[in-house]
Amino acid sequence: MNTSLDSRAGARRRNLLIWGAGAAAGLGGAGLALWRLRPGEVSEGAESAFWSASFEGLDGQPQHMAALRGRPLLLNFWATWCPPCIQELPLLNAFYGEHRAKGWQVLGLAIDQPANVGKFLQRMPLDFPVVLGGAGGTQLSRALGNDKGGLPFSVMFAADGSISRRKIGQLREQDLKSWAERL
Repeated sequence: MNTSLDSRAGARRRNLLIWGAGAAAGLGGAGLALWRLRPGEVSEGAESAFWSASFEGLDGQPQHMAALRGRPLLLNFWATWCPPCIQELPLLNAFYGEHRAKGWQVLGLAIDQPANVGKFLQRMPLDFPVVLGGAGGTQLSRALGNDKGGLPFSVMFAADGSISRRKIGQLREQDLKSWAERL
């Protein structure tokens, strides 16, 4: 009888050990994912480089970022081949619709081929402006702290032109709500 109790106690200990190891691995993986998705440092001069930049609009005309200064701006780096980017675009469009009367701006900076972006926007029109990033867009993304080059990448600029928030990965409704409340 004693051996049966010892056997059950040993089995419980093993189960607890396995469960504990699994939980520790899960937490470690989640921590690693959060660390990997944490934006890096903003390069010196990146903010002013953004405000002095211009990007081509879908109509082929240059869009000067300086024209957007003075009101809060949500800058979103995205691509048509990026599933999380595509999933968050309706959320960004809704955010823009709800907040533009309060002075908010949203700008999509596509890291993609112009033809792909044009075709995509015919299928999923957006109310906010979209510009073509090209190689300069990728460099800007890295300078703003997206050192791994992940998409989507979002940067919230305050009305004074300073960076207030950044996120690598898909935005959620709660992200946008808390960002809007802080400005």
